[in-house]
Amino acid sequence: MDLEQIRQERQKWMTWKNIAPVREALEALPDIEVNVELGDIIAMSSSQSLDMQQIEETARMMMPWRKGPFDLFGLFIDTEWQSFMKYNLLRPHFNLTGKRVADIGCNNGYYLFRMQEDNPAKLVGFDPSAVYKSQFDFINHFAKTEIVYELLGVEHVQFYEEKFDTIFCLGVLYHRSDPVAMLKQLFKGLEKEGEVILDTFMIDGDEEICLSPAGSYSKIPNIYFVPTIPALENWCRRAGFSGFEVLETSVTSSDEQRKTEWIEGQSLEDFLDPEDPTKTVEGYPAPKRIYVRLIKEKKK
Repeated sequence: MDLEQIRQERQKWMTWKNIAPVREALEALPDIEVNVELGDIIAMSSSQSLDMQQIEETARMMMPWRKGPFDLFGLFIDTEWQSFMKYNLLRPHFNLTGKRVADIGCNNGYYLFRMQEDNPAKLVGFDPSAVYKSQFDFINHFAKTEIVYELLGVEHVQFYEEKFDTIFCLGVLYHRSDPVAMLKQLFKGLEKEGEVILDTFMIDGDEEICLSPAGSYSKIPNIYFVPTIPALENWCRRAGFSGFEVLETSVTSSDEQRKTEWIEGQSLEDFLDPEDPTKTVEGYPAPKRIYVRLIKEKKK
């Protein structure tokens, strides 16, 4: 697979009718010295004077903002997801110092920005969305990091120019119609003894089975399979992983995902049965997530 050709083709996405005005607005942003704080809120401040109307108008051009939050010089971008809740849940389970790290489905790069605190050797985000890439470029215009953002998907990881020590793949697996094939792609993208930090929907049960929604799940049409833990482990073993470790499980709450003025459309409260929040509007079990560590090859 010629990744460079794919990159060139996808760069044309930035000239699409709905994206071109955003790119022009990004080009017009001022070049200033910025202080960056990598806490739960990724915050930026500067001693220089700024045209905050310009910054806010640029940010709103890229709505909806899903992952965050961010504070840009006093402008609070209150994203749909309180992404620090997931990051802080996973934080005790990884150390990225000196490692080559990928984040698959990285959205606007919130987790990548946070991962800088570990001083990894390299950070690469994969996401084939021109809008999310623009959001990343907006934040990174001020943050000035060395994070690499690729307009590529999980299917390209196995062909990437280098292998990774750690791959994060959070909230992607249930969007794939062939989850074992996707897990194999992650496996091939790892160095020997590399690890994947995976997050996906799950259902309770001891049997090796999965839920296969007829139409949508929580109003999301492209959810294909929601496994029990034993079924998920079977998928991962079939993909070649020798290590499978459950890190955490959690039920998605309205504290973590909710409507804000920075998104368009609905959020979690609209996806659940108003009479019984333990179920989705379709009658399925409400979203519950499992976080696992997969090891390509255990150390001897």
